[in-house]
Amino acid sequence: MRSLVGMLLLGLIAPAVAAQGEGPRVLDLSVAGAGTQRVLYVSPSHPRATLVMLPGGAGDVGIARDGSVAHGHNFLVRSRDLWVARGFAVLIPDALDGTKNLRGLRSTPEYGAVVTALVKAARAQATAPVFLMGTSQGSIAAVNGAAHLRGGEIAAVVLTESVSRLGGSHETVFSAHPDRINVPVLIVANSDDRCKVAPPQDAPKIAAAMTGAPLVKVLDVSGGVMHGSNTCGSLSPHGYDGIESHVVDAVAAWLRARL
Repeated sequence: MRSLVGMLLLGLIAPAVAAQGEGPRVLDLSVAGAGTQRVLYVSPSHPRATLVMLPGGAGDVGIARDGSVAHGHNFLVRSRDLWVARGFAVLIPDALDGTKNLRGLRSTPEYGAVVTALVKAARAQATAPVFLMGTSQGSIAAVNGAAHLRGGEIAAVVLTESVSRLGGSHETVFSAHPDRINVPVLIVANSDDRCKVAPPQDAPKIAAAMTGAPLVKVLDVSGGVMHGSNTCGSLSPHGYDGIESHVVDAVAAWLRARL
């Protein structure tokens, strides 16, 4: 990440093939000293808001030039069409070029600068409010970005199944200065989530850490299908498998109230 100290620049290389509302738009954002970061942007014709979605895991989505994705199981990635159908544009970043694993980097000041630039890119695509949304490890990035975006650049933050206990990444949402967030926060917690580093019972503790936020709400959900044995996997209650529409509807209602 030392190469990110210079900041993520908003130069667009090979801009979208598809027009807004007609299909996915793929942007390559220049990264000072570190190549590029690919971003997928999908939008209805007239978005009510833009969601900067920060996936979990390693953060390697595998976005192709045609807008297809190689690793699309993450909740935020696979639910993108649900959000667009509800009037929201979505901007999904891939892992940084040359940094395919974001674990351990999301709470750093350098990655906070990356999220800041992603928000600038989202605002350049549509004149609509911008929300940050993170899931699992991506919630760390959302908290970090919001801690840096204190000048009205974002309308609110949504955290889903947030990593609150130390694991292999050696960072949690508490590592990213949640006390500095000054916009409304929604924390979604699935009572059936069995991921050891993101226990749903920690949601009130996360909420209590948001001491500077004007509003913090915990949204309790339940359900989900378990595939395999990875309790922290995307295709599990941790990733809302089987209850995507329910979660999207509940979160969308909260977001609409912030507009």
